[in-house]
Amino acid sequence: MTKSPEPQSQAVAERQLCGLVDGLAQRIAEHVRTRAAALGLTAAQATALREMSGPMTMRELAERMNCEPSNATFVVDRLEKNGLVERRPHPTDRRARLLLLTDEGAAQRARLLDLLHVDSPVACLDPEEQRVLRDLLERAVTGS
Repeated sequence: MTKSPEPQSQAVAERQLCGLVDGLAQRIAEHVRTRAAALGLTAAQATALREMSGPMTMRELAERMNCEPSNATFVVDRLEKNGLVERRPHPTDRRARLLLLTDEGAAQRARLLDLLHVDSPVACLDPEEQRVLRDLLERAVTGS
């Protein structure tokens, strides 16, 4: 029978793990900021473009961006003003609007995705290691 770790050593290990996750999150945020700036975008605008893989509602985009719908609305307003996103009536919900990338928005998204791939903070991991990390983080986030 294996002995469970002492509570104090477990707390230290958890603190170290949280510090590493936080450090990775900071590196990713800085990476997104610098790549976004190269395209004349804010980090929030870059995040919105990255997440817009197809038509979606503002609520769906906000969920993907991990922010409140009002914050996503502000970001989309700027993207729309710059001709990268347009709003259209939702085909089945009169209260909702669909967000769609314009042709220029799709081209800007493609440039962004290419830039984000260069020197990514997880580029030092091979594809299998990235998959394992993603799976472990997903389990930790969802608690299952």
